Formats: sequence, C-alpha cells, structure tokens
Amino acid sequence: MPYLVPRSATEADAWAQEAAARGGTGRQHIVFAGETDPPTEVASLLGVEPGGRAIVRRRVIYLDDRPVELTDSFYPLSIAAGTALAEPIKIKGGAVTLLASLGHVGRHVQEDVTARPSTDEDREVFSLGEHDPVLVLTRLIRDEHERPIEVDVMTMPARGGRLRYELKVG
Repeated sequence: MPYLVPRSATEADAWAQEAAARGGTGRQHIVFAGETDPPTEVASLLGVEPGGRAIVRRRVIYLDDRPVELTDSFYPLSIAAGTALAEPIKIKGGAVTLLASLGHVGRHVQEDVTARPSTDEDREVFSLGEHDPVLVLTRLIRDEHERPIEVDVMTMPARGGRLRYELKVG
C-alpha cells in the first residue's frame, strides 16, 4: 500500500509514482489547508467530539491535467495543528512521511467505498452530467494503539472508475 508508506523527501509522492507507472503525469493542487468543522462521519472516525475541530487538506488530484479525484484528508488537531499539514504547501515526502517523523505511523487501515449522486461541486470539477454518480472512498488510518491519525475522503467519477486492492497474506 504505497499511500501508507513513509518515503524520503527526495522521492516523488505516491500518486505521481503511480501515474508515471501507468505512462501518465500525476499532480495535485491544494485548494485549502487548515482548521475545519469535520463532517459528522469524519468527526466520529477521528474521535472528535461534536462541534470539535480538525485539520483538513483539500486537494484536487489530476492525471494528465484532468481532474480525477477530490481528496479531503483530515487529522486530529493534537497531531496536525502547527505543522505543515495545516498549511497549503507541498510536503516533501508527503503527509505520511511527515506523520511518521512526528511519531504517528499507520498500522491499521479501514476503507469503505460507497456510491452517491454527484453534487454541484462534483459536476463542476469533473464535468459530469446531472445524473452521473460518484464513488466515495473513505479511509481511516490508525496507529499501533488503534488511535486514529488520518481520515481521507476521496471522491471520483464512477464512469470508468476502478478500485483495485492487492493484499498480501502471511
């Protein structure tokens, strides 16, 4: 799971590497980074009390200059406040590498994939029709003590979408 493994500051991020392996160019644009009121489901996954705050990094993910994903990554304030995670800047080695340098390494991952009707924002970003659905992948990452360290909410057009999981057992 390359998106969960810390990398060196000189390595390309996991998305850029994956896109290059497919013969494309992957990049991301940070739309916002800072404190937010997380959605109810995200707050619950992070263990944030109702009305509590979290840090979010909102990004548009591109493949060959075409938007393919909206990704919101949420972090507990106790982990991310005052760090580069709360700033709209590219993080060398990526967020996973920064989290590891702060002593927060993901050991347990839970992913849920759902489908829903597209929103106005989805239709604008992805050039979707009014009735085109989107897929939403919600990823919860916990450390070795089962404490939540990150929740990612990734929205992508359902048309032509494919999610692949390769798991090693034993």
